Amino acid sequence: MKLKKNAAQQPFAFDEKVDVSELETMDNDIRKLKSVRVCGNCILEGDEIIFSMTISGEMILPCARTLVDVPYPFEIKADEVFSISPYYGEEEEENEIHFVEGEVLDLTPYIKENILLEIPFRVFSDDKEAHKNTPLKGEGWELATEKTKKESIDPRLKKLQSFFEDNKKEK
Repeated sequence: MKLKKNAAQQPFAFDEKVDVSELETMDNDIRKLKSVRVCGNCILEGDEIIFSMTISGEMILPCARTLVDVPYPFEIKADEVFSISPYYGEEEEENEIHFVEGEVLDLTPYIKENILLEIPFRVFSDDKEAHKNTPLKGEGWELATEKTKKESIDPRLKKLQSFFEDNKKEK
């Protein structure tokens, strides 16, 4: 009812910190995410409540090359539309208009959804020290360089190499 009273005449402005650290525990690349700042305004148009907001913060993601922590600042502009109409149906659902049940409208799930959609496919660290400390070997893998490629011989072709070595000895 606070929204109906405040947003009916003029836009209702808000500026809050929201704890979304729960996203760290989900199966995604976010290693650390502090509270995010959500600011914007809300207007009431008939049976629709329209939120225009900016979500800003910083998430820590793994570097695609070295796996070190990379800070990734973000600023998301989002619009969310809610309906309090008793005639809410499939058409509104298809147009991504959310139905409000009860007296409380919680934006947190929509804020989390927008943050998850903002996660980049991969990030890279600019830290030169991190590149020096990058592991070159691991369990079942090894970094291949030009030098190691030239020195190693494909095991399937090893017999062929012995044929060429025998040829050199004959000459």
